[in-house]
Amino acid sequence: MSDRSALLLYDGSCGFCARSVQFVLRHESRRRTLRFAALDSTIGIEVRGRHPAIEGVDSVVWVETSESGSDEQVLVRSAAVLRVLRYLGGVWRGLAGLAAVVPRSLADMVYDFIARHRHKLTRGNPACLVPTLDQRDRFIDWSQESAASR
Repeated sequence: MSDRSALLLYDGSCGFCARSVQFVLRHESRRRTLRFAALDSTIGIEVRGRHPAIEGVDSVVWVETSESGSDEQVLVRSAAVLRVLRYLGGVWRGLAGLAAVVPRSLADMVYDFIARHRHKLTRGNPACLVPTLDQRDRFIDWSQESAASR
């Protein structure tokens, strides 16, 4: 699997999630290969359709496709967050390594607690995700809209 084919699905109506995507954009290394889409976007719905086990999951979803395009790996909840941290590299990769020793069930409990309260975390100050012109091609929703309007 390769970061070159990675996609991060997020809740497009959540201010906390928008801030999390902005965090990734600010802290990613020179790689800048990760693509983004909302869970309820066309591609988000397609991914969930290919992976029925995640249909009801209300989580950030890391989707990684093999270079041949024949194999797709999907990570959710704390596993997806740890994969994002590894993608970021540097100190974030080290933090992911430390966090990986925490049992998955405990990490997912923490993730679920934050996920349940994520809308309250930005209630007074919601975030609007507006990618820069350079970033827009990495947002599948914006790329599709741009292509449709041309």
